[in-house]
Amino acid sequence: MKKANLILVLSLIFSTALFGQKTFTLLSEDLGGETTKIQEFNGFGCSGDNQSPQLSWKNVPEGTKSFAVTMYDPDAPTGSGFWHWVMFDIPANVNELVTNSGNVKLNLAPKGAVQSITDYGIKGFGGPCPPEGHGFHQYIITVYALKTDKLGLDENKNPAIVGFNLWNQTLAKASIVAYYKR
Repeated sequence: MKKANLILVLSLIFSTALFGQKTFTLLSEDLGGETTKIQEFNGFGCSGDNQSPQLSWKNVPEGTKSFAVTMYDPDAPTGSGFWHWVMFDIPANVNELVTNSGNVKLNLAPKGAVQSITDYGIKGFGGPCPPEGHGFHQYIITVYALKTDKLGLDENKNPAIVGFNLWNQTLAKASIVAYYKR
């Protein structure tokens, strides 16, 4: 009986160590399951406030040297989706982006972070603006923990080039999906 109890205790300890590990997690105080007029783009037929959401992350993987954040709509009727936000070279000691840090004019992004062009052709955050009557679109916001402190890219790089470089440097990533329709 004692051997069976010992095996049970060891099994519980092992499973807790194996399955109880903390995972890299992205959170937002501004987003629930849907975006709102606050995040909606202002232009391109939309009239929202175009404010990027507050984001924070925890349980950063060991070896992280910087972060990147993207927002992507795979449901856009373009044949290739639509990139709404691309920020990289976020220093490793940062674990939060404040509300509206995607507005490059306000200088709310972390020092040293680069906000490159979106599929709107602008730098910084460009909120949701799905075609009217097209139904709900997914907006996938992802934070990447990177194994390099700088991607070596500038603010004029398109999302595909940034994405390729993220793919090569990613240690871990965490996402939030929010929905929006007009």
